[in-house]
Amino acid sequence: MKPLDLRLYLVADGTAANRHRIPEMVERAVAGGVTLVQLREKTADTRTFLQIAFKLKEILADWGVPLIVNDRVDIAWAVDADGVHIGQRDMPYKVARRLLGADKIIGLSVENMRQVEAANRLDVDYIGVSPVFLTPTKPDAKNAFGIEGLKKAVEVTRHKAVAIGGIQVENASEIMQTGVDGISVVSAIVKAENPRSAAEALVERIRGACADTS
Repeated sequence: MKPLDLRLYLVADGTAANRHRIPEMVERAVAGGVTLVQLREKTADTRTFLQIAFKLKEILADWGVPLIVNDRVDIAWAVDADGVHIGQRDMPYKVARRLLGADKIIGLSVENMRQVEAANRLDVDYIGVSPVFLTPTKPDAKNAFGIEGLKKAVEVTRHKAVAIGGIQVENASEIMQTGVDGISVVSAIVKAENPRSAAEALVERIRGACADTS
């Protein structure tokens, strides 16, 4: 397996976009520089979720970009996705690992510093520090890490870390300068008129921030 590249992590959320246009949107975004795609479906029925996941797997294979499924370990297993992203109230990490096997990517959302520290005892592939800023795409979140909290999480974790929540092109550079391994976006690409251009703009900010800290 090639090294995990979290720099620009797209969450293709079926509640934030027309789910039937997700494959087209994802392909355009990947052409713009997205390095990893998560499919998140909170309201679709299982068959629809499967159909979209199979289509994304086919598209992303051509680009060499991993497909991660949010929450649904059964969907990830059924489509042979590259991995799964789980939250604190989803299937426990150890069960997900046993079901998916050692070669699959497993990411874990962490919502406070206690959870960041607890994740150090797990062999997850990355943590999602969530949310950095409060955002409508994570309505259940009550507290945000902010920039200083994100810096502390990056210092404490032994894992790769991706920043999640309220990230747009305007704040992407500041977030990357915390030392995080990447940024995760939803609306910044999903709701963009031109997903490829939106991804390219984010990639430019990421590269600039990385150059500033090198």
